[in-house]
Amino acid sequence: MPWPLVCVATGWSVWCATIAVAQDAPTLPGAEIRAAMAWVFPLNPPPDPNAPPPDMHQPLHVPGSTRSYTLAQYDDMFGAPDWWPQDHPPMPTIVAQGRKPAWACAYCHLPNGQGRPENAGLAGLPAAYIIEQVKAFRRGERLSGRPVDERPQKVHYMPMEARHVSDADLQLAAVYFSKLKFKLWTRLIEAATVPKTHVAHHILVPTANAGSEPIGNRIIEISTDIERTKLGDARFGFVAYVPPGSIARGKRLATRGTGTTTPCVACHSADLRGVGTIPPLAGRSPTYIVRQLILFQTGRRRNAAAQPMRQEASRLTLDDMIAVAAYAASREP
Repeated sequence: MPWPLVCVATGWSVWCATIAVAQDAPTLPGAEIRAAMAWVFPLNPPPDPNAPPPDMHQPLHVPGSTRSYTLAQYDDMFGAPDWWPQDHPPMPTIVAQGRKPAWACAYCHLPNGQGRPENAGLAGLPAAYIIEQVKAFRRGERLSGRPVDERPQKVHYMPMEARHVSDADLQLAAVYFSKLKFKLWTRLIEAATVPKTHVAHHILVPTANAGSEPIGNRIIEISTDIERTKLGDARFGFVAYVPPGSIARGKRLATRGTGTTTPCVACHSADLRGVGTIPPLAGRSPTYIVRQLILFQTGRRRNAAAQPMRQEASRLTLDDMIAVAAYAASREP
C-alpha cells in the first residue's frame, strides 16, 4: 500500500509530501537522545522520608495579590490557586476545579494558560488542536514522559486526564484556552556556561553555591523565582540558557530546512505563530519544543495529524532540535 500524500495549506503556500512513517510501536531513542533525558524530561527526586509533612492549612500568599490559599485547597489537583483573576476571563468549572475524576486544567497549565516548561502552554492554541491532542492521549496515540523509563514515575497525567474528562468539558476547556493570548515569558540567553542545577517541582532549579558548568549540548530552562513557581503564580517567567549560536542556526533551519527536512515556516507560518489547526511555536518553552520533537521522533506522538511531524523529526539531530527550539522560543508570540 503506498504511503499517503499529505498536503498542508499554510495561508500563503501549500506544502505536500509523501509521508513514509510506519504506523508501528514507539521506538527506543538513540544514545544522543538518551543523554539528553536529564534536562529534556526532568524527574523529581524521590521524596525525603525524613522531611516533615507540609502544613496543609498554612495561609499562602504571593507578592501583590490579595488572595490567600492553603495546600488543602488545591494539593489534590481538584482546584488551582488563582492569584490574579483580573488577568483572564472567568474559568469554566473543569478548568478551575475539575470535575471528578478529571482534575482542574489550571492546576498544571495555570489559569492564564501559560503553562510551565514541564507541560504545554495552552493559551492561544486552536481549540480544535487542543481537542485532537486530548483525544490522541485518550486513544493511546500520544504518550507523555521519558521514552525510556528509568524508574517508577508519575508522568502519565495527561493520558489519565484524557480518559476522565468528558467531551463537553473538553470542549469548554479548549475554547477557554484558545481565546487567551499567550505572552512571551521565557527569556533566551546564549551562554557557554550555566548555573549548576538540580530538579525540583518538575523543573531545573539552580543549586545554591554550586557554581557553574559548561552548557554543552543542552538547554537549561529555569524559573526566575522557584518559590512563586511552587505556588502557581502566573505573573513571572523563566530563563532559558541555550548554546552560543543556537538562535541564528535555528533561524536557518526554520526558514531553509536542513536539506532533508522541510522548513518549519512552511507549515507553522513565516512568523511561527501557526495557521489554522497547526499550532504556534513562537515564544513557547524551548525545553517543551525539544521534548515534543523527541516524542515525535520516537513514535510517541502518532495520531494521523502527527505524521508530517514524525517524518520531519526523524531527520533531526539533537543539535538541530536545540537550535530550532531556541529560535522559535525567541520569537514574539
